[in-house]
Amino acid sequence: MKRGDALETRWAGPALVVAILLTTGACATTTSVSPPPPPPRVSTPAPPPSVPAPPVTRETLPEMFESSDFVVTFAKPGDTPATLAKRYLGDANKAWMIEDYTGKQSFAPGEEVVIPREPWNPSGVTAAGYQIVPILCYHNLGPQDKGRLLMAASKFEEQMRYLKAQGYRVVNLREFRQFIEGKRQLPRKAVVLTFDDGYRSFREYAEPILKELGFSATLFVYTDFVGGGRNALSWKDLRELKEAGFDIEAHSKTHTDLRRKQGESDTDYAARMRDELALPQRLFRQHLGAPAEAIAYPYGAADDDVLKLTGQNGYVVAFTVRREANSAFVAPLKIHRSQVYSEMSLEDFARNLNVFHEERLK
Repeated sequence: MKRGDALETRWAGPALVVAILLTTGACATTTSVSPPPPPPRVSTPAPPPSVPAPPVTRETLPEMFESSDFVVTFAKPGDTPATLAKRYLGDANKAWMIEDYTGKQSFAPGEEVVIPREPWNPSGVTAAGYQIVPILCYHNLGPQDKGRLLMAASKFEEQMRYLKAQGYRVVNLREFRQFIEGKRQLPRKAVVLTFDDGYRSFREYAEPILKELGFSATLFVYTDFVGGGRNALSWKDLRELKEAGFDIEAHSKTHTDLRRKQGESDTDYAARMRDELALPQRLFRQHLGAPAEAIAYPYGAADDDVLKLTGQNGYVVAFTVRREANSAFVAPLKIHRSQVYSEMSLEDFARNLNVFHEERLK
C-alpha cells in the first residue's frame, strides 16, 4: 500500500466503522439516530372464562340455624307445627308456640319457619291490648237438659268439639296460676274448664270426651256432698280422677254463702268459717294427700272478709262466677268464671270465648 493510500484510509476509518455498526445495529446512537426496534411481543394465553358460583338453594343450606332463643329451619314435606315442635322443642304439645309466633298452622315444603325456644310474651300484653283467658263453669250433665245447670251430654260434647275445631287450647289450673304469677306464657287461645259441686255424671259423660280430646279440667267439690249418694262422686272417684290428671279443688264444706249473715256474731261467723274453709283442707289432706290450693266461692259470692279468710286458710287462688275472662294481672282471689247454661246455643257459648282485650296505647 502506498503512503498516501494509508493516510486516506486512516482518516476515513471512523466513518466506515460507524457505518458498519449502524448497519449491524450494534452501536448506541446519538439523538439523531433512531432507536432500535422493540423486542417482539410474546403472546400469553387468555385466562379461561370465570365459572359462576352455584346458586344457594334450600338443599345447599344447613337443615337449621339456631341460637339460645330461636331455631330457624325449613319445613319438610308433611311437616306440621306438631312435628316441628316434636323435632326441635322435644314436645308435640308445644305446637302452639310455633303457631302463635308465626301466625300460621301449616307450612309448604321448603318454607322458612322460625321456632321460639322460650316464651316471648308471658304477660300477653301488646301495643294493641292484652290476652285474656276465659274460664268456663259447668255443673251437672245428663241425657237431656233439665233446668239451667243440668246440660245434655250431647250439647256438652258439641261444645268441646267446637273448642278443638276452632283451635282453642285447654290448659290446666296449674298452668293458669303460673300465667297470673308471670311465670308462664299461655297459648293465645287458652281456655280453662271447671265443674262445680262434684256430680258423678262427670265420670260418665265428661271424662270420656275430655280424654279423647286431650283436655284437662278442674273439679270444685264441696265436702258434705262427696260420697253423699248415687249422684255424688266419692273420695275414691276423686283420687282416681286426680291420678288421671284432673285437678280436684275445694268448694267449701256445705255450699253456703260465705259472707256474714245478717245478725251473725263475730264468734258464730268465725266458727262457721272454720268449718267452711278449714275443714275441707283437713279432708283433702286425709283423702287426697294434699290440701286444696284453690276454692270456688259458692254462688261466686265473696266480700273483703271472705277474701281475707280465704287466704288465711291456705287457698292461693279463688274463683267467682262473674262473666268475664281473665288477664295476667287479675286479682288471684277474685278470678272470673263464665257459667255455661243448658239453654245456650252454640253461638251463645262462643260469645264466652273472647281471648283478647283490645286497648290501644296512646
